[in-house]
Amino acid sequence: MMLMTESKKTGCSACVGGTGLGFEITMAFQPILDLSLGTVFAHEALVRGRDGESAATILAQVNEGNRYLFDQTCRVRAINLAAKLGMTSALSINFMPNAVYRPEHCIRTTLEAAQACGFPSNRIIFEITEGEKVDNPAHVRHIIEYYKREGFLTAIDDFGAGYAGLSLLADFRPDIVKLDMGLIRGIDTDRGRRAIVNGVLQVCFDLEIMPVAEGVETKAEVEVLRGLGIDLFQGYYFAKPAFESLAEVAAEKLTV
Repeated sequence: MMLMTESKKTGCSACVGGTGLGFEITMAFQPILDLSLGTVFAHEALVRGRDGESAATILAQVNEGNRYLFDQTCRVRAINLAAKLGMTSALSINFMPNAVYRPEHCIRTTLEAAQACGFPSNRIIFEITEGEKVDNPAHVRHIIEYYKREGFLTAIDDFGAGYAGLSLLADFRPDIVKLDMGLIRGIDTDRGRRAIVNGVLQVCFDLEIMPVAEGVETKAEVEVLRGLGIDLFQGYYFAKPAFESLAEVAAEKLTV
């Protein structure tokens, strides 16, 4: 089932309908779990093609000319589908910092979409990926500060795999940091990874930033990470992304 353009227009019609992109998109959702409470903390919206094409296939079609429209369309599609599915957790949306020109204008369509479909805007999290090269750090800091003032949570995705490392935490002070799977993979048997992750976690705890372990695939990884103080988890061990639906998580995996 492809998410269709809403009958009630929100913001500019191009952002709502994706007119001009030249390709159609929808979303898959992957849960982020809070193992301290045994609940779903949030669902991350992951872009997909209409027929289930991968994120990489879709992102390969994004360029300087359509980046803004793509970013805005993703936001609206994620919010409307989350509302349609009855999502009661937070909704985590990736955004492209180089596509945001003035945050007060770019956020307008997001707020209108949330209001139109009855999805509470205070349950929206915006993720910036460390894998996207940031040409203007001051501009990104302004975006994050603006979003936080408006009541949104902010997150850095893929931390440890990108360009800036710990300076991102010092400069941007996000609410959430998602540790990249490259740091997580095999941490139960890799002393070096444990030491690095433990160091990053101490910085997060000192700055009151919530860490998320993403890309978790084994129970052994979960147990080590829980021992290091992480409560929030995402990965195939718990659930794969569900195409236009909310994934089910086995109850026994919420009690590690």
